Formats: sequence, structure tokens, C-alpha cells
Amino acid sequence: MSFHSMWTELLPLGRDSASGGYRRYAWTPADTDCRAWFRAQALARGLTHETDRNGNQWAWLGDPAAGNALVTGSHLDSVPDGGAFDGPLGVVSAFAALDELRSRGVPFTRPFGIVNFGDEEGARFGLACVGSRLATGALTVEAAHRLTDAEGITLPRAMEAAGHDPDALGPDPERLGRIGAFVELHVEQGRALDLTGDAVGVASAIWPHGRWRYDFRGEANHAGTTRLADRRDPMPAYAETVLAARREAQRAGAVATFGKVAVEPNGVNAIPSLVRGWLDSRAADQPTLDTVTGALEKAAREYADAHGVELDVVRESFTPVVEFDHGLRDALARILGSGTGLTVPVLGTGAGHDAGILSAAVPTAMLFVRNPTGVSHSPAEYATEDDCTAGVTALADVLEGLIRT
Repeated sequence: MSFHSMWTELLPLGRDSASGGYRRYAWTPADTDCRAWFRAQALARGLTHETDRNGNQWAWLGDPAAGNALVTGSHLDSVPDGGAFDGPLGVVSAFAALDELRSRGVPFTRPFGIVNFGDEEGARFGLACVGSRLATGALTVEAAHRLTDAEGITLPRAMEAAGHDPDALGPDPERLGRIGAFVELHVEQGRALDLTGDAVGVASAIWPHGRWRYDFRGEANHAGTTRLADRRDPMPAYAETVLAARREAQRAGAVATFGKVAVEPNGVNAIPSLVRGWLDSRAADQPTLDTVTGALEKAAREYADAHGVELDVVRESFTPVVEFDHGLRDALARILGSGTGLTVPVLGTGAGHDAGILSAAVPTAMLFVRNPTGVSHSPAEYATEDDCTAGVTALADVLEGLIRT
């Protein structure tokens, strides 16, 4: 089955007709449909399909127990109203690259696997890369059991409803120990490749990044009868903090975003008692990120004091800088540049990935495919079919090079 036919078959799954975006949230019917698609692709190629204890799907050529397995893949879930390429491009390209390797007659001298990691985006339970975090032990079983969605449904309950045993959750060192290298292909979430004119690039590192929750607590009151001087309104303090985030990030050459907010009691004619905002901040290095988040929290506390409200800041998740395996990264660049005389672009990224989580236990590397708009986490996310095809060829070249090494 060609890349185009696989892509066309996957495209409608979990797509919202109104927004045009995707709502493939973990352990929902849309997720189940995507998992069924993955299993069908594996079986159609004579691969052994299995779902591990943490809900990650694997398709194997050869016996993974032999060790030193070469694995590629990504994820199929999405952010709310996300684009078609973030994650699925890597999974579809993995199957297409396998087809290409077989057509070339490449001898598989080591086990080969394709993976679909579960709940990478964290759209439902608020934590990214749940499947890979559980596998590596970066997320404890106890913490996983406490994860809940907006409806109050816990992760174990959601998994059980989808037919997966939540009692099996936990680290999977034996499985990870069988993997000799993991290469993830992903659409670029930015415009670096578009600016250089290259269809494919190699990742150098993932920026350190985290999520912080800012709780501004004031006093609910009547919007029409309470004098401005008498108010303890958390909304102005929150609004000033949002502007400060942009200012501090711009000053440091980083990024900071308040992309989610919850207001109580959330009435048009009521002064809020609580404004809760979630900050996402990323930078090229740890000192820069610390500078941005430290300055922002200091400013936010000053705004809170000025408006007579209380502020709690909670760091909900954090991932330090991830330097991809230098030997593997250099091998990818060397393989892709072999015979062309071209220098393959090597670039960092501010987006988190399963490859970043896995890098703590397995040598990992990433390939990026050009995104001409630079837009991601949106229905406008895009890559041309020619660039997608170039990505498949690059992935096949890399995998062949690693197999023959």
C-alpha cells in the first residue's frame, strides 16, 4: 500500500467536520479507530502486532527478543482540533519506509519494529507522552492513576473502558532494553527548513520545556454594583501576567504561552473568584528558561498583590534539554549526505516528542520534514506530498544505512 493510499485511509479518522481539525484523544472511539488502522497495516505486511502494558502499539518484523532492534514510528493521537501531520506522518512514513526497504531487497539482519506511542499529546489527561513516560519510568504508576480528564474520568477507568488492563501499567525496561536505536520522523513544527530550502533535516536536541499552572484567587462579587476600588478581581492580574509572559520571552529569545484558562464562577455579570491559567514555556537552554519563568512569576506576584488577590504557582510538568544521541545523529546526517555532497541541516526544536522521553533509555534520533507554513497544532498544519515522499525516502535511507552498519 502506497504512502498516499495509507494517508488517505487514515485522514478521516477522528476529524471534526466543523473545525476540520482532529480530536483523536487517548482511549476514545477515535483513538480506537486509529489503533485498528495501525493493527491492520501491521497484519497486512505480515508483521507481529502487540500492545504493551502501557497501551503502546508495536509491529515487529523478526523477534524483538533477539535484541539490538531498530525501531521507528511516532503517535496517532492529536491535540484539540490539531493538524493531520503531527504524529501520523511518522507512523505512515514508517510503514511506507518498510515497504521501500523490502522493494530494495534490504536484508533485515536485526529485528525491526514500528511503534505507535499512546497519548503523546496529553490532550485528554493534561500530561504529554504518557505511553513513553510510563515505559521509561518517568511517570510512576501512582501518578498515572491520579490523572483525570475534564469529566473527572481517571486514566485507568478510560483505559479499562477501551478494553485495556490498567493494572498492567508500569516501567518496561525489558522491552526498551531490546531496542538498539529509535528513529522518529516528524513534521517540523516551525519554518527552519522552509527558510533553508531543505525538505528534510536532522534534529539536534529538544529544548527544555515545562507547564506551570497559575491560580489567581480573589473574591466573587456583583459586576454591576461593586466599586472598582472594592474589588479583589483576579482577572486583571492574570491579564497583566499574560502580557508579561510575552514580554519576558521576547526579551530572552524564548517562547512563553498562556494557551488555556479556566474562570470561576464564569458569569458575564460576576467578578471572578478564581482565574486559573496554564503557562507553556520553552527555551534553547536551561538558564534562559529559568530566567523567563522566574521573572514571570515575580511579576505575577506583584500584579496579584496590587489587585489584592492571592497567587499559587504549580509546576505541573517539566522536561530538561534532550540532546539526541550524538553518534546516531551524526550517522543520520552522514547517511543522508552520502553521495550528494550536501550538508544536511541539523536543527533544534522547541516541541516535545516521544523520542525525547525515550532518549533516557535508548539511543534516539529524529528526522524533520519541511512544513512550509510553520503552523502546527492547527488544521492549517501542512507538508507537501513531494516533501512527505522525500521524508519516506530519507527514513528508508537512514534505516538501510543503520541495518547495514
